[in-house]
Amino acid sequence: MNAPTSLIEQSRFNMVEQQIRPANVFDSAVLDAMLSLPRENFVPERYKNLAFSDIEIPLEVNGIDTHETMLAPKLEARLAQELQLKPSDATLEIGTGSGFQAALLSRLCTQVLSIEIDTHIAAFAKENLQREKISNVNVEIGDGRTGWGSAEFNAILVTGSLPNIPDSLKYQLAIGGRLVAVVGQAPAMTALRITRTTAASFETESLFETYIKPLSGTTVSHFKF
Repeated sequence: MNAPTSLIEQSRFNMVEQQIRPANVFDSAVLDAMLSLPRENFVPERYKNLAFSDIEIPLEVNGIDTHETMLAPKLEARLAQELQLKPSDATLEIGTGSGFQAALLSRLCTQVLSIEIDTHIAAFAKENLQREKISNVNVEIGDGRTGWGSAEFNAILVTGSLPNIPDSLKYQLAIGGRLVAVVGQAPAMTALRITRTTAASFETESLFETYIKPLSGTTVSHFKF
């Protein structure tokens, strides 16, 4: 039995006020998007009761455990905020997951191209986005770790951690563009924002410490000195 709409809305409000704002998310456009997007409709059926919880949610697609997860809501919101999106921006997302992060970005910019390596996850995301009538997100299947195509983007978001950021990905930024990614190996990872300041130069800012699973397909070295 579905929870009453009022209870769902209260849970969504609590998620924003008790998790997202305390995580230093103050951008009104991001907060409004988190309040208006039905996150519960992007969560696998089995975990819908956890849609507003401060946890990562397993991405189970048609009963198959993909071994991937939705990020916690406060991290989805914080990553979106740190992209500093403008309404006219075109955004590249590497790692589509459930499609919720792309849906969030779609409220903040003009167009999102999202790349997903897992065909089952990509199909799940497309279904979720179509159901919500989100028309400015395109999901394509492939390995986007080193970039995608030849177009330049105003913003790039990587939704899984990387050991380092490939130059090829940075050079897909338009001048003035921002790339946000979590870099490092467990347990020490840092969210970084890289801004392309000129054709050949970039500025890197450390934003906050966190931990997320490696981007699917990324090889992590376990060698220790």
